[in-house]
Formats: sequence, C-alpha cells, structure tokens
Amino acid sequence: WALTTFKEAIYEDPHLVLSNWNALDADPCGWFGITCNKERQHVIKINISGSSLKGFLAPEMSQVTYLQELTLRKNNLIGTIPKEFGMLKFLKVLDLGMNQLTGPIPTELGNLTSLVKINLQSNGLSGSLPAELGNLKNLSELILNRNKLQGPVPAENNASFVAKIHGTNDSRTSVTGLCGASQLKVVDLSYNFLVGSIPKCLGYLPSSSFQGNCLQEKDAKQRPIRQCGPQPSRSHQAPSLKHHSFKDAAKHQKASKPAWLLALEIATGIMAGSLFLVAILTAFQRCRSKPAIIIPWKKSGSEKENLMVYVDSELLKDVTKFGRQELEVSCEDFSNIIGSSPDSIVYKGTMRGGPEIAVISLCIKEQHWTGYLEFYFQREVADLARLNHENVGKLLGYCRESSPFTRMLVFEYASNGTLYEHLHYGEGSQLSWTRRMRIILGIARGLKYLHAELEPPFTISELSSSSVYLTEDFSPKLVDFESWKMILTRSEKNSGSIGNNGPACLLLNSLEKRHLDIQGNIHSFGILLLEIVSGKPPYCKDKGCLIDWARDYLELPEVMSYIVDPELKHFSYDDLKVICEVISLCTHTDSSKRPSMKEISLMLESKIDTSVAIELKSSSLAWAELALSS
Repeated sequence: WALTTFKEAIYEDPHLVLSNWNALDADPCGWFGITCNKERQHVIKINISGSSLKGFLAPEMSQVTYLQELTLRKNNLIGTIPKEFGMLKFLKVLDLGMNQLTGPIPTELGNLTSLVKINLQSNGLSGSLPAELGNLKNLSELILNRNKLQGPVPAENNASFVAKIHGTNDSRTSVTGLCGASQLKVVDLSYNFLVGSIPKCLGYLPSSSFQGNCLQEKDAKQRPIRQCGPQPSRSHQAPSLKHHSFKDAAKHQKASKPAWLLALEIATGIMAGSLFLVAILTAFQRCRSKPAIIIPWKKSGSEKENLMVYVDSELLKDVTKFGRQELEVSCEDFSNIIGSSPDSIVYKGTMRGGPEIAVISLCIKEQHWTGYLEFYFQREVADLARLNHENVGKLLGYCRESSPFTRMLVFEYASNGTLYEHLHYGEGSQLSWTRRMRIILGIARGLKYLHAELEPPFTISELSSSSVYLTEDFSPKLVDFESWKMILTRSEKNSGSIGNNGPACLLLNSLEKRHLDIQGNIHSFGILLLEIVSGKPPYCKDKGCLIDWARDYLELPEVMSYIVDPELKHFSYDDLKVICEVISLCTHTDSSKRPSMKEISLMLESKIDTSVAIELKSSSLAWAELALSS
C-alpha cells in the first residue's frame, strides 16, 4: 500500500519505470527498483535514480518499516521532504540529491540513528541546518551542497555550551550540533547561504567543503557580500564562538563589572527581549491572516489522515486572484459554455468595464483533489502567468475557493474561436491561402518565444488546431487548456496504467505521453501545418493518420499540390514547397534531426511572403476580403 501510494504521487513517468508496479501483486519484490531481504518478507531498498520521475514524496512511504536505503536521486521530484520519514528507524542511506525539493530539512531526521549517509544536494531546500543531525552517531557522509540553506552551522547545543562555561562535564548532556556526529568523515555544505564560522570540529575532517556560502572565513571562497545581505554581528555567532569570546574576556577582565554597567546590560536585555516578543506576535498575526493550506494527501474517512501540504506563499503573489462570485456574474451564472471536455469546461464572460474572458473550470470532485494536485495547480498558474507574447494566450488570473470547491483559470478571450472550428466546421473561404500562411507564421513566432526566449522553456502540452485561438483579425494565440489532462487522470481512483497499444501515430487527444516537451511540440507543429494547408483532421477513423497519407506527396513536386485543401481556389506553389519541407523536417522519425523552432521560424519568415500585394495578386476575391477585414 505504501509503495502504491508513492506511485500515485508520481504524475510523470516518461520512461515507464513504474509500469510493473501493480497494486494487485501480493509480492512487490520483483518491482523495478525494489530490493527485499533474503526471506522476501520486507522491502529493504528503494533505488530509482535518473528516471526523470516528476511528482511528490508521499509521506506514506514511512510505512515501509524495514527500509534501509531510499535512493531517488536525479529525478524531478518537487514539494517537501515529509517529516514522517523520521519514522524509518532502520534507514541507513537517504539520497534525494539532484531533484527540485523545497522547504526545510525536517528536524525529525535526527531520529534516524542508523543513518550512515545523507545526500540532499542540488535541490531548493531552505531554512536552517537542523542541529538535531548531531544525534546521528553513525553518520559518516552529509552532502547538502547547492541548496538555499541559511543561518549558522550548528556546532553544539546550548546545554552543552553552558556546561563547558561552568567547567562541568555532565555525560547526560546531549550534544545536538554537528560536533555530536562523531563518525562524520565527509561534509559538503558548499553553495548555500550559511553564515558565521566553520565549527572547529568540522575543520579537520578527511573531506569537507564550505565554499560559496556567506561564512566569515578568509581561506574558503565565499559569496560576494551583495548576495549575502547583512552579516550577523559577533554577538549572534555560533555558540562555540561565544564560548571563546567568553574565555578571552575572562582572561583580560580580572575585576567584576560595575553596578551601573550591569544595570545597563539588564535594561538593554529587557528592551531586546520586548522587541523580539513584538516581532513574534506580528509574525503570528500575519500567519493567522494567511492560514496555511491543509489538504488531504489522500481523502479518507478519518480526518486524522489529513497531512499538511507546504505551499510557497510567494508563488502566486503577482497573479490576480478572482472570486467565484465575480466570475459567475461575468459568465452569466456559468451558462455561457463555449467548450467542454471530460476534464474541463470553458465559459465565456465579460468583466465589468473590462475585457472579454475565457474561464476554464477544472472538472474534478473535491474528494479526488489531493495535496500534490494543489501544489501542481499553483505551480502551473505561476508558470502560465509568466507568458507574455502577442501569439500566446494571456492568463489574467485564477480562482481557488473551497466552498463550493473551485479551481479555475481566467484567460483573455479570442473572439473568433479555435482554428479547428474554422478548418473543419467553418466556411473555407474565410481562410484564404495568405491568411493561413499568416496563421502559420504567428504560431511559429509563438512557439519560438516559448521554446527559445523563456527560461526555463515552456511547451504546449497538446499542440493542435484546438489549442490555437483566433482573434477578430485572425491572429493566432496559443492556449494550453489541456495541461491538466494527464495529472487529473492520475488522480482518479483505480486509474490503472497507461498502455502502449493503439496506432503508432500522433493522436492529439490520446493519453500517450506528451512529455517529449520541445521535440514533441516540433512534431506537433509539423502535423498542424499539414492540417492547415490540407483542411483535413490529423486523424480519421477510416483513413488513419494524416501524416501517413501525406508522406507520398510531400517530397514529390509533381503531386505535392494534392495535399492542398480543395476549398482553396488559389495558393502559392513556392509557399507550398516551403511548407512541405518544414513538415518533413518536423516529423522526422529521428527527433535529434528535427530543427529548433528558432530555425523553423527563420525559414518560414524568410521564404513566405504574406504582404497585401501577394494577396491581391493571387486572388480576385482579395479586394472584398480586404474590405471585410478592415
């Protein structure tokens, strides 16, 4: 059950490494990446590295009671490290390096006294370095480099520090700083934002690295001051430094302090304590005004099984949040439906005194909405909000409410509907050859922007004529309405695994993996070009894939014109040759030989002329069309 829950929290498995994880198997010892003990009674190792898995770490994995090794390095895991991992008392190796994990390192990891190796390198972990790691008496390797950890390097706890000051050596005093991990041999804390000094107990290890931090060290290479912010004063350094300062001061100060100085110190301490208390109360009030989002990881009858999902409060701070009531009024009580699928409904609306909008509402029941879906939703909203190009649909905001359960995206509305509707249900005369060429160029510019001008790049999850919306002047806008399909499918109970059967061609509405990212978009662009010039749908039940039908014509000049939409009375043969060349390049069976969208866009821009003069020359109906468009 715990392993199956882990699989459910993984929503992208491009290499299908979890395909043989069958919940109906009584024995999981044969599953990929699983190792059991000799008696096949317990799972003792999980090792799935370099598999490009994308998803979350399910807290239920803590129920794999006898687990000794958890290695999930070099994947695309997101979210936080569950504090429940602190229950894996037999765990010896924890390797989650080279993922995209965020949030703090759980202090509960200090309970794993069997741990020998911790590797959390190259993530986005933040917060302070837990002093509780010093409880790990068997720990020999601590690899935490390339994160966002802050604060001092914990050397020892306050109880031990006080004991040393007073000259007492109580064996009952537990050292919780890193100096307490007596077996440490390798420590790598480089490229974080740690401050203070390197504890002396870590300075003599066989292998250690502290460079790229904000430490007050002359030898180690540290970050520039502008990257570190204000440095802590000596009075706020690690306890070990305070101890040395105390001893030095004791040597040079034989006489006791005057009464007035003692009174001044007491008054200063009271003022500092008061300010600290005010700061704590202010932070508490802010937290109350913005309650944490608590969403069940997996819905059940017991509220005790609800788990906290940590959501980055900064993620959506610059994105407009709409209220459901406001959108309900704008969309005429959600009666103006302009599109629907099993996963979503699209409404048309008009904001009060503002633009026309398209509102996509996700179709999912609250009991199926899980913690990782909520995190994914917010990340996707933030990702869509950064898009800003004339040929890409603009996200205006989102709606997230719990009563009634609502998850919506608000886009600007393109008044001419989808390209698919015009190609297959509209009047063919509306899309002249020149107009189709302009649409193709606009789509190419939009994809070039998404692939080459954004960092990180953005891809349309299901690029097709249905994801291209047209404005009043037939300018194309790419809109990614289908990015939820795969993730919502995984949320359904007993959804099963994705099969590999079916026709070996691009089915634009299939559940086949669209994790090809940029290369998948380029292939889809080639199919889309063929659909635009031929007027035929990309797949037909009777005739199969459009690309298979067209291959016989694409490279033969004498029959190339056979692929042109018969609705078109005029077309440019020179343009057609360029389009057919691009289609062949984009749909090449070897993805490494496909050109980039930057190269494709340049090829189309330089060889296709969409000027008014060309339009007038090619069609006697152009004057009428020009008058209508103006």
